[in-house]
Amino acid sequence: MPLLSDPALADEGARKIEFAYTRMPVLAELTSRWAENKPLRGHRIAACLHVTTETANLCRALVAGGAQMALCASNPLSTKDDVAAAIQRDIGAEVFAIHGCDRETYYQQVAGVLDIEPTLIVDDGADLTATVHEHRPDLLPAIVGGTEVTSTGVVRMRNMAADAALAYPVLPTNDALTKHLFDNRYGTGQNTIDGLLRATNMLLAGATVVVAGYGWCGRGVAARARGMGAEVIVTEVNPVRALEAKLDGMRVLPMRQAAPQASVVITTTGNRDVVTVEHMRAMPDGTVIANSGHFDLEITVDELTTTATSRRYVRENCVEYTLPEGHRILLLAEGRLLGQAAAEAHPAEVMDMTFATQALAVRYLAENTDELEPAVHPIPVAIENEVASSKLAAYNITLDELTNRQQSYLTSWQLGT
Repeated sequence: MPLLSDPALADEGARKIEFAYTRMPVLAELTSRWAENKPLRGHRIAACLHVTTETANLCRALVAGGAQMALCASNPLSTKDDVAAAIQRDIGAEVFAIHGCDRETYYQQVAGVLDIEPTLIVDDGADLTATVHEHRPDLLPAIVGGTEVTSTGVVRMRNMAADAALAYPVLPTNDALTKHLFDNRYGTGQNTIDGLLRATNMLLAGATVVVAGYGWCGRGVAARARGMGAEVIVTEVNPVRALEAKLDGMRVLPMRQAAPQASVVITTTGNRDVVTVEHMRAMPDGTVIANSGHFDLEITVDELTTTATSRRYVRENCVEYTLPEGHRILLLAEGRLLGQAAAEAHPAEVMDMTFATQALAVRYLAENTDELEPAVHPIPVAIENEVASSKLAAYNITLDELTNRQQSYLTSWQLGT
């Protein structure tokens, strides 16, 4: 049986899903084609994703392709209860998702989707993949492959492969250019700043924003904070990314030096213990801290809770902690994924590309089950090109074409200086 907060919310969710669908032309065109040729007929898909309007439209495409599908939430705070109800009622996927649920209920939801005995896994953070391997190995023989849409999840799956623990092939959707160049940079950049402003209503112009990590998500957050008038400091462990941040005009400092200057600290690393109480004790009074990474490990929230002398709720998604030194730290969204928990998640326009890439990766796995060994395989370039070309067509953008003479030059070596 599905796990929903309130099925009566379905009408409101349906309106939001349709609004997003109008801004997802690539996925809409794919859905239309798949409704006719059913490339996923006979497959059972278990998915663990943020339950948002954009995810609903990915479900629409996969179900239109002929798959039986069950969906659970990849983060309790990102779940939209009205959207979950509409997916269950209108799209045909069985849904296990309740906003704000506790950890026990979260894993009940994960177990619920696995009861369909999936042949394909669609993951966001690798919780579903890890659960299958650790607790439901009886399901592994039927699973022909999986996809993973986040940086954090891809790292987990590569670690599984390195340990020879991965039992089926995985396509890392996050590694596709049509995903991370747009979703991570523009989507995360926008929704993180959106979540920050909704939770605090603070003025970014003149503020000092410390961005931990300068991968694609960090680049996006830093660019948007800077565009709103903030001074941006980047912290990094990777010398190449640190150099890139410097040449992009950012200050680059270690966290221990950046913390005393911060108005806002946002983590985007995918690692743990990036901001600790030691750092917080050095921050100015009223510093805002938030996380834009997938898991709530980047800020040591447990350490903050046990160290603080008091805490109080001051705004939605904003809790004030007073440290023994007497200064206050404002933690947003419990240290969870800020743009998903306190804002509207990624815009439909970028998720159009991400989920079209995800859907085509699922089809590729279904069609190539006998050719792929258990490993993390690259997304085929043909999938990236198909998504990008379709998106350009939706924007009415046409490209130049190489002449025969140009093509010949690019494939020869004889012509030189």
